[in-house]
Amino acid sequence: MIDVYVSVQGTDLASVASKVQKLVDEMRPKLSRGSRVEIRGQVQTMQSSFIGLGVGLAMAIVLVYLLIVVTFQSWLDAAIIITALPAALAGIAWMLFITGTTLSVPALTGAIMTMGVATANSILLVSFARERLQAGIPPLSAALEAGATRIRPVLMTALAMIIGMIPMALGLGEGAEQNAPLGRAVIGGLIFATVSTLFFVPAVFAGVHSRLAHRRAAREASQPHQPPAGATPQEN
Repeated sequence: MIDVYVSVQGTDLASVASKVQKLVDEMRPKLSRGSRVEIRGQVQTMQSSFIGLGVGLAMAIVLVYLLIVVTFQSWLDAAIIITALPAALAGIAWMLFITGTTLSVPALTGAIMTMGVATANSILLVSFARERLQAGIPPLSAALEAGATRIRPVLMTALAMIIGMIPMALGLGEGAEQNAPLGRAVIGGLIFATVSTLFFVPAVFAGVHSRLAHRRAAREASQPHQPPAGATPQEN
């Protein structure tokens, strides 16, 4: 057995691991029978952590969706609420890209945190729109009123989280750069999620419920009028 040690300095572990893996893949066909090359060490820990946090992120979205379904008693409105989450994921990727931050365990942890705050803001808006819809207001008016009324609490919640994460995202001080990806992921995710919550989610709510209202009206119009029980038709 021959051990070849690789130390990482001035770069991230994932990029070094990918380069080493490429060299190992090129070498494997040239190995003699009975010989093998395996990569061990921190790479295995990193890969298992990424898999665990990726599964945790997916499970968080699924569990939040199921919880909303139970609370709202509606599969459709729960789906409308979580439409803000893809924008949050896009914001996380955007922020990590422009800051040159690699994907890491703190960044994935910040992504999970962002899912909770983004969902809470979206619930705040959709619940108000549902109340206005039940009061007899058309879906488009209900969505517009919800966006205008809930803009202040949504912005307050998002800005409080974003401002609180700025010192962490700057990574100032000794050892602070380790947690900087968490703050940057939260900031980028909440910026995009807030815009999506205030503009995209109301549009989806209005479009979906307007279509449902049209279908309901068409179904009622196609049904023949039934006279009330006990009534007799009158002849002219």
